Amino acid sequence: MERILVSACLMGRRVRYDGGAKTSHDALLAEWREQGRLVPFCPEVEGGLPTPRPAAEIEGGAGGAAVLAGAARVLTTEGEDVTGAFMAGAQAALAVATSFGIRMAILKEGSPSCGALSIYDGTFRGRRLPGQGVTTSLLELHGIRVFTEDHIADAGAYLRTLEA
Repeated sequence: MERILVSACLMGRRVRYDGGAKTSHDALLAEWREQGRLVPFCPEVEGGLPTPRPAAEIEGGAGGAAVLAGAARVLTTEGEDVTGAFMAGAQAALAVATSFGIRMAILKEGSPSCGALSIYDGTFRGRRLPGQGVTTSLLELHGIRVFTEDHIADAGAYLRTLEA
């Protein structure tokens, strides 16, 4: 049975920067949960950040690949550099995925860790740009396909191809 890495906040865990969750009520996700497929994970918490914590964005909206390459940092609203925690969380996510043989993930869109299609632009003004978070970039670099909570049906189709 294929296992799926999933953002812990989507499973109702209160791990987001604001101390909240973003619980998904998607029927397919619920089915996978019942089947024991899901491996909930929060890279920011696993990277050592507290809950709640100051909001963070990738400077200049450069994206996770730039952070991984050392060309951009992850900064909080107060200007604190939390790049190390984001890198540690991404590495921990990859280690968990590898240990379970995970080949796909469903992660929270927009997050500087988990965004798969868009991230915030680094200005803390609520503007998004196309791009990926640090964890998503690292997972995809290692062949793990990442979907957002808005594309769970697509994830289901991909899961069927993996298990065919």
